[in-house]
Amino acid sequence: MYQDGVCRLNQRSFSKCIEFSDTNYQLAQPDDRTATFEYLCDLYNYVDASIHVQFSFVNRRADPAQYARSFEIAPQGDDFDDIRAEYTGILQRQLTRGNNGIVKTKYLTFTVEADNLKAARARLERIETDLLGYFKMMGAAARVLDGAERLEVLHGVFHPDGELFRFDWKWLPTAGLSTKDFIAPSSLRFGNSRVFGISGKYGAVSFLQILAPELSDEMLADFLNTENGIVVNLHVQAIEQTEAIKRVKRKITDLDAMKIQEQKKAVRSGYDMLRPDRVK
Repeated sequence: MYQDGVCRLNQRSFSKCIEFSDTNYQLAQPDDRTATFEYLCDLYNYVDASIHVQFSFVNRRADPAQYARSFEIAPQGDDFDDIRAEYTGILQRQLTRGNNGIVKTKYLTFTVEADNLKAARARLERIETDLLGYFKMMGAAARVLDGAERLEVLHGVFHPDGELFRFDWKWLPTAGLSTKDFIAPSSLRFGNSRVFGISGKYGAVSFLQILAPELSDEMLADFLNTENGIVVNLHVQAIEQTEAIKRVKRKITDLDAMKIQEQKKAVRSGYDMLRPDRVK
């Protein structure tokens, strides 16, 4: 991880991350919802086969004391400090009655391949500018995370108990450690099932391959409405046109083969293929 937010995944893969907020979609008028959806389609269409995009939706529990401090309004030394203190108390009381300290954040991570870090930075910056423009058109506030902020996000995922993240770039040369050492969990345990252990807690992983021609626009909202710690990742990978055509042709061939097999089974079972409603 570099200080400007570029992460080197391997010898040729580099990524950056954008944090974005919700936009008023479910309560918007039909015309506004259609426009927002079209802007999102434009974002997807902008991504070509050389760019891998991952949407990450992270619901995690924060440390209660640290989360409560985020609602504190610092005194300014003027006549309104009493009002600030009263308003802080109202916010913190509402927090105790709320969603049990669930913090919901949303990220878009985009990855490219390049021969070196300099070339990767130049291309990532161009993509970053274009993606921020699409978010602006959708009415969603968005910003690019720097290296320390990306590490803090990963640390929060790997430490579901809400452990405080402590890190400074000055520590790396003297400690002889890498950025991975500051975010790694205390333990990881994997068995034969989809259940795993991490830092004294347990989790499970599910995979969903979406091949449906149509999806409900509320599917993702249904996942994220669970008031519990959950991470939903959507991997979006464009396909080259020639490869897409080959894939469609292979799928058609598979469907034809399945159709022939079913017809043979029907004939062996005594059905008349010319009159399916009759049995020989």
